[in-house]
Amino acid sequence: MELYKGRPDNTEGREQREIRVYDFLDSLNIEYYRTDHEPADTMEACNKIDAILDVVICKNLFLCNRQKTDFYLLMMPGDKPFKTKELSSQINSSRLSFAPEQAMLELLDIRPGAVSVMGLMNDKDNRVRLLVDEDVLKDEYVGCHPCVNTSSLKLRTKDVFEKYLKAVNHSLTTVVIKGE
Repeated sequence: MELYKGRPDNTEGREQREIRVYDFLDSLNIEYYRTDHEPADTMEACNKIDAILDVVICKNLFLCNRQKTDFYLLMMPGDKPFKTKELSSQINSSRLSFAPEQAMLELLDIRPGAVSVMGLMNDKDNRVRLLVDEDVLKDEYVGCHPCVNTSSLKLRTKDVFEKYLKAVNHSLTTVVIKGE
């Protein structure tokens, strides 16, 4: 794995959803770094990606209420455990669970394993509410996928939560996820 600045020179063989992320970030003049890799399905693989990017990639969870009418994208540090009860009380939503894959595709144009804040650019009707653990906001950089799990990005936290969110017409709700 290598660290590159910006989009790939050759986009052949890459998914359109990934290319749209680079186009959008470039249109906003948001600087980003990228590494390409095999799908990261173990913590060891994630740690190698983190080391290349010199950032901790967030754990991103796509959640919904029991009725599947309210959807949430939760960004939190990967080393914190997720407890639904703890989060439910903060956002006044009972019975949170993982949202179905079909909703993920429909609302964010993302498949499981690639969930990312970048998917909000595809949520034109603002059906997904962004929840961000307070610790994510404390770091200078944030790591995420460009809507595919074979590349990872490093962006300034300020650019993501100010420039990018404004451009995609979303806001964030800060939550507190307690560590162990």
